[in-house]
Formats: sequence, C-alpha cells, structure tokens
Amino acid sequence: MSAKILRGRVLWFVSEPEGPDDHASYHYHADGAVVVEDGLIVASGPYSDVLKLVAPGAEVIDHRPHLILPGLIDTHVHYPQMQVIGSYAKDLLEWLNSYTFVEEQRFADPAHARRISGLFLDELVRQGTTSAAVYCTVHRGSADAFFTEAERRDMRMIAGKVMMDRNAPEALLDSPQRGYDETRALIERWDGVGRLNVAITPRFALTSTPAQLEAVAALVGEFPDAFIQTHVNESAGEIAAVAALFPDMPDYLGVYDHYRMLGPRTLLGHCIHMQPREIDMMAETGSVAVFCPTSNLFIGSGLFDRAALLGKGIRMGIATDVGGGTSYSMLRTLDEGYKVLQLRGQRFSPLESWFMATLGNARALGLEDRIGTLEAGSEADIVVLDAGALPHMALKMERVETLAEELFLLQTCGDDRVVVETYVAGRAEKSRIARREVSV
Repeated sequence: MSAKILRGRVLWFVSEPEGPDDHASYHYHADGAVVVEDGLIVASGPYSDVLKLVAPGAEVIDHRPHLILPGLIDTHVHYPQMQVIGSYAKDLLEWLNSYTFVEEQRFADPAHARRISGLFLDELVRQGTTSAAVYCTVHRGSADAFFTEAERRDMRMIAGKVMMDRNAPEALLDSPQRGYDETRALIERWDGVGRLNVAITPRFALTSTPAQLEAVAALVGEFPDAFIQTHVNESAGEIAAVAALFPDMPDYLGVYDHYRMLGPRTLLGHCIHMQPREIDMMAETGSVAVFCPTSNLFIGSGLFDRAALLGKGIRMGIATDVGGGTSYSMLRTLDEGYKVLQLRGQRFSPLESWFMATLGNARALGLEDRIGTLEAGSEADIVVLDAGALPHMALKMERVETLAEELFLLQTCGDDRVVVETYVAGRAEKSRIARREVSV
C-alpha cells in the first residue's frame, strides 16, 4: 500500500492531563498531517515538516478544518446486546433476567452470531470507535463469529466467550470443564491472530460456581499474559447476592483475588460501590477499573467515584457498556461521564475526557504502544471529527475560542454525525460502510 497523507488539525495525547490547562499533555498542530502506510502511522506533526518525509506524489486527503485524532477505544461492551439496548427494567438483575439472558440464547445460532457481529463492528466504525474489549455469549460459536468478522476487517479487538454455570437459564450455562476447554481453545485459535486477543471472561461472581472460578484460575495460570474481563460492584442487589454465595470472602473483589484473577490485564467493569479494602487491592494488583456511565445511569446502579480511585493511582478506562449503556458513541459516553462526576462534585475536564477515550483507554489495555496515539510506529486507527457538523453545533462554534471548548462541544453535543471518517489500519472504513448501505 502506498503512503497517504491525512491533512487537518491533528491532536493526540502524550500523558494524562493534570488539569484543564495542562497543554503539555498533548500535541496539537493547527495545520498538521498524519502519514499512513501498510496499516501503520509512519509520521505525524506539522504538515510542512511531514511533507518533507514523504516521497513526491503521495496522495493527500485534505480533512481541513476538521480534527484528526486517534481512533476511539471502548473498554467494555457486549456485542450480543445490540437488540437489548433501550430495555426497561427496575435494576440490573431484573434487566438481565427479563431481556439479556433471553436475547443471548439466540446466539446458539451461528448465522445470527455472524449477522450481529458484522452489524456491531459496522456500528463501532460509524461512531469512530476502532478498538474494543468485547463480551460474547456463553456459546463458543458467538466468539468464533466475532473474531472471524474482526479479523476480516483487521480491527484491534479483545473478546471472550462468557463463562457461567449458575443463576442463568439452562440454555446459557456451560460447566467448569466446558468453560475451561472452550476458552482454552479460543486462546489457541485466535489470540495473537491479526490484531486480536482473547480475554478470559467469567461474566461475574454471581453466575460462576467456585468450581468454575477454579477453572478460571487454571486458565490464568496457563496464560498469564491473557486479558481477563468481568464485572464487580455494579449494584446493591448484585453485591448482596455475591455475599450470600461466597460468605467466607471478605468482599466482592476478594472473590476474584482468591481465584487469582486480579492483575494488570484485568478489566473490572463498573467498580461503583467499592470498599476501601477493595480499592487498596486494585492498586496493589494493578487491576483496571472501567467506568460505564451511561449504563450506570440507565440501570440506576450508582455513581462512579473517580477521585477515590485516582487518588490511589488506579488505572481506569471508560466504556459504553452497550446494551445496559444507551449509546455506542464514546462521545455520548464522555458526556454522561461528565454528568456523573458533576453529581459527585468531581471535575472532569475536556482534556481529561478525551485522554481517557484515546491514550487513557489504550493504557488501561496495556496497548499504548499500538493504539490511542498518532505517534510514528503505532497502528493507523484514526478518527476525523467535525464540531460544526450539526446546525446548533456550528452556531456554537462561532463562539468557540479554544481547543478545550471545541472538545467539550464535541462530547456534549456530538454523536455519529460529527464523525467525518474512521480509518481502520489506514483504510477509510466509515465511508465504505456508507457506500455499501446505499448500494443495498
């Protein structure tokens, strides 16, 4: 593939902002460029400087005056819940039993899993999301279908087959041995293929027996570098149920610690109702807390305490958590995250928000050397954003004077319509999807 130059206003983060005015935390070039070739970024910076590094005749794609950023990253999302989104329930457990567990049974059908996998990845691209940590269903075929589609598109994805052997419909239960065998087979088949990784994925302590969690511990021992993803401390009812099932454990996170599930590759969804001991344990093990604001508000689970975790140096990600979450858009997620933290009395500046959706989430995944940045050598996953795409946003842009104000407008008022283009491994994918939909 020959080199091509993306020209526009280029922005990427190099460190976590220490406040709303930490201009040293990012690189911004008002007339900048990113050079992509063979799926990688080979140069980035001021357009005049970058142009000197490229052979004459390279294609220039002029996105001015739009913003060019690293592709957005979603650290917790359920692809089988596309047709669960927007379902009414009083709390998490009612929502799971009334809708989610019913819907997930459909993924025993490989054709259904293939269809939803494709639609899900299309939707991420439309929203500017290029990488995600994804939950499949208990069926191995749901994971195979997802990985097959993600590999075909050469997308950077982490996913796993859910393991659960109790407190769900019979059709959604595996066993400790089957959960172990199928997860192990997925790791051997897919982990490291293209830009894919397999996550060991016990749904949560409520749906796994001690025997299954022993099987999880065995997998962790065999594959110490594997990702682990699960849920913790999302709702009061869930926490009470886990305490009843594991009466000898000190707390919810203590269950996962007992089964050797905590560590730098462990993604813990929600982390709302954390006890001081649990926060200390997360810090000690390097485990990652994943903030899911739209689902926490929609299901009424509670308000994430970012300051308490930040104060202990805990790594954090932010995520849509569709279908409990109500939007696939990381922009809408940043907006709801801002509101949650406003209610907490905590500041969440635009710089901090956009850091989390890009380099921050890459760091949460331990993939900051590959994604979440526009540094030379990283993978060419890129999003182009237009803060004036909608009439009311264009009107507001007449009064915007700073980059931070523009970023804040994008996250508070933007959605998929502000995403001009999404590049996956250097390929313009959003426009390709739009052309395909028009032709159909």
